[in-house]
Amino acid sequence: MGRWQGHLDVPLSDLGERQAVEAAVHLGPVDAIWASDLVRARRTAELIAASRRLSVTVDARFRERHGGAWQGLARAEIEARWPGHLEDGRRPEGYESHESVVTRALAALNGLAATHPDETVLVVTHGGVVRTLERELQDTSRGSGADLIPNLGGRYIERDSVGAWRLGDAIVLLPDDSITAPSSL
Repeated sequence: MGRWQGHLDVPLSDLGERQAVEAAVHLGPVDAIWASDLVRARRTAELIAASRRLSVTVDARFRERHGGAWQGLARAEIEARWPGHLEDGRRPEGYESHESVVTRALAALNGLAATHPDETVLVVTHGGVVRTLERELQDTSRGSGADLIPNLGGRYIERDSVGAWRLGDAIVLLPDDSITAPSSL
């Protein structure tokens, strides 16, 4: 429970597959679907795309943050091996920086905007990427880490009239009785 997956390429669980199919029902119109190349995001995108007869374009720049030495470890294991690091905001060697995640995610979004200038695009990425963009685009309402993004939750992100990225509303594509969070699995 609460395992830091990072770049580990773990499969989508049976529950995740069922939730992706259910989320497709609650998703509004989209013209294109893009996804992280990690199988858990890519499979989610494929299940949603199948119900809409769309294909999925994969882009590694939408990958989750690399967790360095913490990848694959549960929160309790991290606390035992690196006491106080999580609380203090310290990270292990190899942990991908905020700046690195922002640079690659914004580059991917800029590429999307050029490829799909007047279309609505669904990007299936990871909670760490979404939270990093929220911090970068100045939305601190989710806090410093206590509030994880629910599975199949995310944000609308739009370009304004001068080409700057702007956060829109937070969304969850599942009914309240189906929502799970990464820490609950």
